[in-house]
Amino acid sequence: MDGNKAESIGIINALRRGTVPASGLERLAVGLAVEERVIGGQLDYTASGGADVKFVRGEYGSGKTFLVARALEIARSKGFATAHVMISGDTPLHKLSALYFRILSSLRTAEHEHALKEIVDNWIFSIEERIIEVEGAAEEDEALEAGTVARIEAALADISTVNPALAAALRVYYTANNAGDFPLAQAALGWLSGEPHIGRDFRRAAGVKGEVDDISAFVFLQGIVRIVRAAGYAGIAVAVDEVETVQALPSNLREKGYNNLRQIVDAVDRGEMPHCYFLFTGTPAFFEGSKGIRSLPPLYDRLRVVGTDGVANPLQAQIVLRPFDMDKLEEAALNVSGIYADAASPVDRSRISHRFIRSMIDRITSRFGGRVDVIPRIFLREFVDILDKCELYPDYDPSSAYAFDAGKVKGELREEEEVFLEVEL
Repeated sequence: MDGNKAESIGIINALRRGTVPASGLERLAVGLAVEERVIGGQLDYTASGGADVKFVRGEYGSGKTFLVARALEIARSKGFATAHVMISGDTPLHKLSALYFRILSSLRTAEHEHALKEIVDNWIFSIEERIIEVEGAAEEDEALEAGTVARIEAALADISTVNPALAAALRVYYTANNAGDFPLAQAALGWLSGEPHIGRDFRRAAGVKGEVDDISAFVFLQGIVRIVRAAGYAGIAVAVDEVETVQALPSNLREKGYNNLRQIVDAVDRGEMPHCYFLFTGTPAFFEGSKGIRSLPPLYDRLRVVGTDGVANPLQAQIVLRPFDMDKLEEAALNVSGIYADAASPVDRSRISHRFIRSMIDRITSRFGGRVDVIPRIFLREFVDILDKCELYPDYDPSSAYAFDAGKVKGELREEEEVFLEVEL
């Protein structure tokens, strides 16, 4: 099976389940060419040694989740390691240590999910290779281990002046692996990623106390980005989704979360996070509401949209997404038809016509208050079902057979979708 067919099958399988596909998102993207170009330019700048940040603003149904997934896909294609963090009760914006943990635990490369171990191993291997090449050390030579430990320490020397625990954890990881003590090596990697409740054996071996906390998390992230680069990647691209959830917290925690955002933006602008790209998403209320970033004027001033002529400028701090409309959804359906043809068989255009697609959109939106922006996920899932039935049954006529059953999907709706579902009495 060729790669394009396998990717097409993966996309269709994800749409059947109502999820965002893991790859091939450029084949689904509709109306995002300008935004993708802007994000791609930011990533190129970041790869060259800069740092950048972008905020994506949009209501539910505007495609924030899709754009985030697409941005991270673009980043991996440019050689970045990526991370996707969802702000929640377990990962609040006001705890930098929790953000750090989610970033490292979700690190992904083009080759691997959960890529922290791969990245650290590649970095250490490159150090060993240089020592073997330059100094002629043998793989089993004690001098190789001593030299590698010394270079681990040297690579992080400036960070160690602020917090020596990062280099200590990496030293323990390396020497434990060499000694065959894999539980200790795993504990070192867990502690390095910010995992809580690591046992005393590691702490004793590394000579560290406590865990990665809100004070040390930023320094550790700077060190990790350096390791990522030395392991052969362009940098780290981090997407932080649903930052608007901070608005539900008490004012002191909201303010702390917004100050963390300001700290990240300022660190980027001061050049303290080279090779690091941040992408945040939020609803309009997060940007303009009384409990949003307006409550911290210095942050609001950094992120506000300038200009009132109604023409979007995604080069500003915010990318403002517009809701899905009929034309975009129809274009998305045509894209899915093409992908389905690659995955299974050509689509019968006499049965899946433009007229049928528009009729299908109308039937679904009529049950959601006419809101096209609410239904893309639901529509595409139903649409793939229609494509399947046309492929399986030559006499299946969707124009007469299809009827949207809101009762059938009600239990599968997300909260934002269910709000708009009109119940028939």
